[in-house]
Amino acid sequence: MNGRLELWGGVECSTTRVGDAWRDQVAETGHRDRSDDMDLIADLGITALRYPILWESISPDDPSKLDFAWTDERLARLRDRGVRVIGGLCHHGSGPRYTDLLDPAFPDKLADFAARAAERYPWIEDWTPVNEPLTTARFSALYGHWYPHKRDFGAFLRALAHECSGTLRAMRAIRAVVPSARLIQTEDLGKIFSTAPLRYQAAHENERRWLSLDLLCGRVRKGHAFYDAMRESGVSKPLLDELASGEATPDLIGINHYVTSERFLDHRLHLYPDIAPGGNGRHAYVDAEAVRVAALSGKTGPGPRLREAWRRYHIPMAITEVHHGCTRDEQLRWFAEVWRAALDVREEGVDLRAVTLWSLFGNVDWRSLLTRQDGVYDVGAFDARSQKPRATVLAAAARAFAHGQDFDHPVLDTPGWWRRGERLYPWNKRSRSSTLQGRTLLITGATGTLGRAFSRISDHRGLPHLLTSRNELDLCSADSIRSALDRHRPWAVVNAAGFVRVQDAERERDACFAANSHGPETLAQICAEAGVPLVTFSSDLVFNGRQGPYREEDPVNPVGAYGLSKAEAESRVLRLAEQALVIRTAAFFGPWDKYNFAWHILNGLARGEPVSACPKTIVSPTYVPDLCHAALDLLIDGEQGVWHLTNQGNLSWHEFARRLAERAGYDGALVQSVASGDGANTALASGRGALLRPVDHAIDAFVAEVKPMIAA
Repeated sequence: MNGRLELWGGVECSTTRVGDAWRDQVAETGHRDRSDDMDLIADLGITALRYPILWESISPDDPSKLDFAWTDERLARLRDRGVRVIGGLCHHGSGPRYTDLLDPAFPDKLADFAARAAERYPWIEDWTPVNEPLTTARFSALYGHWYPHKRDFGAFLRALAHECSGTLRAMRAIRAVVPSARLIQTEDLGKIFSTAPLRYQAAHENERRWLSLDLLCGRVRKGHAFYDAMRESGVSKPLLDELASGEATPDLIGINHYVTSERFLDHRLHLYPDIAPGGNGRHAYVDAEAVRVAALSGKTGPGPRLREAWRRYHIPMAITEVHHGCTRDEQLRWFAEVWRAALDVREEGVDLRAVTLWSLFGNVDWRSLLTRQDGVYDVGAFDARSQKPRATVLAAAARAFAHGQDFDHPVLDTPGWWRRGERLYPWNKRSRSSTLQGRTLLITGATGTLGRAFSRISDHRGLPHLLTSRNELDLCSADSIRSALDRHRPWAVVNAAGFVRVQDAERERDACFAANSHGPETLAQICAEAGVPLVTFSSDLVFNGRQGPYREEDPVNPVGAYGLSKAEAESRVLRLAEQALVIRTAAFFGPWDKYNFAWHILNGLARGEPVSACPKTIVSPTYVPDLCHAALDLLIDGEQGVWHLTNQGNLSWHEFARRLAERAGYDGALVQSVASGDGANTALASGRGALLRPVDHAIDAFVAEVKPMIAA
């Protein structure tokens, strides 16, 4: 094992067929239309990139018709930048329309395409003909999620055999062109744990998890646990004999491991009232997350799985996917934990070459395994929701790791949720969760909606924090601010305090400006002196409402005292603290504060009473939990300047009320129109990135949490 641990990268490129519909992650993340992404990738300092040369995209309808134009341009740029390419030919797909995983001709058809790809790119030496063959076969032929949608163990075995045979023949075809070509074989690797009555099922699945690699390494012969089953399922002896030759033994095994890759099978169904049970025909059981079981602490995670794979194969390895679809702090914690685990096993003598940051531009709808069109986007090293992909803190960590440096961030002071006590299922919690230790996030506004929400979200995200009242930190007193910062030494400050009574601002002008303008100004100056990042909040009312929706770059033009106080605060804060983050938002609604428009509407409707709302005023409703999460993500990423954060979708107050009624199942005819003035459109749009989900999705979340409380 030579040299230091390398950082590789990967672009989520699954091309899957669900029924007659096709999902293309390269298109859905926008990567297909951004050739400049290649420079963003190269600038991270990665040494190799897992990149699609996808069969379904290049030759979708006719094996004799191939279009490499898109791939030509991007691979050329990578080659010019000195990034080694690991070419992927089939990524969670079943192949183009003229084949599928159960087609006996699948191996030869894939090999024919592989030969064309190698002839086109003879300078590529590293290849992955089929990504995660075992996982793909399970999802396509055992669980029925993807085409050809079978739910049959025999079909699963045949599909897997075709994938592995296709890999062997594809590499044979590639090596006819590129004799030095190497097989980089990826596979998802977890482990199954269980209660005693289900040990037989766990043993079956734990042996099955190695089946793709065993096939490629020539281990599936007479006497192998799955040899007879494969023959009985219709896999031919010549195909198994060909694989048994060992010709397809990987040059490097790529291990893909996720937080929930490990499972716990439990026959005690009553312990999991919120999880639907499954079964195998012999026993009913719950398939639970192993990281939430206290007795398995120390037995889960990337380290134990890497050691298992090394003991079994003694083939050089890499971690070929590191991704966590969660909040930014948890994504960073997972990336750092996997990187540390890789360094640890290398110290033990495991030949582990690299860790792969996956996926660089995120993914869409993987939370539903691509089976639903929900449009749920998970961020990667870059956030692709901006006009140009925006580097996140993961990109900063990647640059450090790529150059052999450590990376530090305050959120790394606490472990990921999969290591914290509150993660455990209720039945096996040993004690109350301990207080989080680490560098502190200071939050102002202990008596307000926003401050309390930030505290709640910070608890959920494992962020040590202090929520201050005016007695602890008075924004009108420089001495009070300095004292609080000296005492608590926060790594950042979130200013969620302020004067919020818009209608009262005209007659309480001095109080409004003191809280909304002068206080943030003083806080910004002292934070700048101390080098402490600051987040503070502004309003859609910095605009006059005549030309909405407004973007960040539009000039402010407030018409009332409240809007004037916020506009003045923006200019003062950004003048004093260039690195401050100023978030404009609007029309709060949320489940933890009953004093908002949405609560008022649902309360009235639940009682069968008419409610009224203005149809002339257009706003951008903002779900407070979504706002807090997005603001914390931006803070952790080190963003600055003005950002608009509202849920996507502009509604009149009347339309908002009707949507609430519709989603909650109440009588929409009870929502009456009431005109008020000439109306205005202060809706906010963003040129920097639409980070919050559509407003209808937020309303659904609000109703789901609030309606039971209203009904009670």
